[in-house]
Amino acid sequence: MKKTALISATLLSGVCSLAQAADLQVGLKAADALASSGASPTELTISFTNTGKKDVKILRWFTAEDGALADNLFTVTRDGKAVEYIGRHYKRPAPTAKDYVTIKAGQSLSQQLDLSAFYDMSQAGSYAVSYEVEQAGADTPSLKQTLLARPEVLRSASISFWVDGVEDKGIAIKQPMVADIGISSIGYQGSCTNSEKSSINNAVSAAQSISNAALAYLQGNSNPSGSTRYKTWFGTYSSSRYSTVTSHFSAIANAASTKPLVFNCACNDSAYAYVYPSQPYTIYLCNAFWSAPTNGTDSKAGTIVHELSHFNVVAGTDDIVYGQSGAKSLALSSPSQAIQNADSHEYFAENTPSLP
Repeated sequence: MKKTALISATLLSGVCSLAQAADLQVGLKAADALASSGASPTELTISFTNTGKKDVKILRWFTAEDGALADNLFTVTRDGKAVEYIGRHYKRPAPTAKDYVTIKAGQSLSQQLDLSAFYDMSQAGSYAVSYEVEQAGADTPSLKQTLLARPEVLRSASISFWVDGVEDKGIAIKQPMVADIGISSIGYQGSCTNSEKSSINNAVSAAQSISNAALAYLQGNSNPSGSTRYKTWFGTYSSSRYSTVTSHFSAIANAASTKPLVFNCACNDSAYAYVYPSQPYTIYLCNAFWSAPTNGTDSKAGTIVHELSHFNVVAGTDDIVYGQSGAKSLALSSPSQAIQNADSHEYFAENTPSLP
C-alpha cells in the first residue's frame, strides 16, 4: 500500500568539524516539506566545506555524487533503532587520482540525495541521521595522508526529523530479470559474453574451493588460539568470535555451492563488484574483476567470497576497511570489527601468501 510522507524537522541542520581535520566541515540539512516546494520529505543536502587555505581531496565514494550513494555513509535510526541500508556494497581496488574530488580552499561541495532510496524509511517514526565514514579503509599511509591530514573519521552532527512512512522508491533495490541460466544454476545478466561466462564459471569453482577449504581449516583446527592465519585476519582469539567466523564460512561455502548465483556483467565502474545485501544472490561484476587472477590475492574467487559474505542471509558483513594492510591493522585494533569485515573474510579464504 502506498504511504504518504510528512516531515517535521526538530533540527534542520548539523555541522561538525572532521576529527583531526578542522579545515573541512561536513554538514547535513533536511528538506522542510512545508517550505520547500517539490522537495522530497526524505531529501537531504550534504555539504563539504573547506575552511582552510589549501585545497583538500576526498574520495568520490565518500560523497553523494549525482544524488547516489556508493556505500553506507550514514548512520540512520528510527526511534533509536538502526535502519537497514539497502544500497550497494562494493569491493574496490586502491584509489587512483580520478577517484578523488578536489574541494578548493574556501569552497564548498553541496549535494542532494533522497535517503529513502538507500535506507529503509518505509515505517513512520522519528529519524536521526548523521554522516560518518571511517578513514581506516585507505590501504596505504600515502593515501591516508592525501585524505585530509589522515583523519580517522569524517563525521557530521546528527539531524532529526519525523517521517510518516515513505513508499519504496525502488532506486536502490530494483533488480533486473535473469537473462539466462547456465551451468550449475549460474545465471547471467547484462549481456555477458561467452568469454565472460567462462571466466565466471571458473571463478565460481575456485570460490567454492577456497571457501570450503577455509571452513575445513576452521572446523578442523586443533589449536585455534595459536592459528597465525586466523589471528592475522581476525585478531586475538576468542571462542565466540571464532565461532562467528566459522558460521560465516559455513554460510559462504553453502551459498557458493548450492545457491542460484546470478552475475551481472553490465557494470563499468572501476570497482571489482558490488551487491545489494538484501538481494541474494545477484553479484554485479565491474571492471577490476575481469583483470583479476582467478586465484590469489584480490582474485576473482576471492571477490565472489567477499560479495557473498555481504548478503544478509549469508554473513551480513560490511566494508569497514579495504586491502590487506587495512585488514591486518583492523585485526590488531578491533577483532570485533574484523569478524564483520568482508575483505578480512576474503583474505582469510585466499590465504595468499599461505599462513599456517
